[in-house]
Amino acid sequence: MTATRPSVLFVCVHNAGRSQMAAGFLRHLAGDAVDVRSAGSEPADQVNPVAVEAMQEVGIDISGQAPRTLTPQDSAAATVVVTMGCGDVCPYHPGQRHEDWEIDDPAGRDIVAVRAIRDDIRRRVEELLKQLLPPS
Repeated sequence: MTATRPSVLFVCVHNAGRSQMAAGFLRHLAGDAVDVRSAGSEPADQVNPVAVEAMQEVGIDISGQAPRTLTPQDSAAATVVVTMGCGDVCPYHPGQRHEDWEIDDPAGRDIVAVRAIRDDIRRRVEELLKQLLPPS
C-alpha cells in the first residue's frame, strides 16, 4: 500500500451483512485504487445468504467472502474506519478518519428489506469514494 492509496475498514459486529456489502461495493467501484477490508468483533459463521443474494442482483458476488475477526492490525492499517451502526469501538490511530453509518441490520430480514439496506449502503459507499478519490 502506498501513501496515496487509501485503505478503508468496514466494521460491524458479525461481519456478515452490512460490512460485507459495503466492502463488496467499494471493491467493485474502486478496483485497486482503494485497499478494502471488513471485520467484526463477533464474526458469524458465514456471510448472510440474503445479503449475498441482494448483491448478486446488482452484479456483485460476495459469496466467496467469510466473516473475519477485527484485529488491531486491521484498524492500524486503515485510513478510514467505518462502523456500521452497531456500536463497535475501534482503536483510534492518529490520522485516521472515523465514521459511524446508522444502517439497519439485515440479519433475519427478507430480500425486500435487504435490498433497501443494500441501496442505502451503495449510496454511502459512492459518496465515500468521491471523497477518497476526487476527480483529477
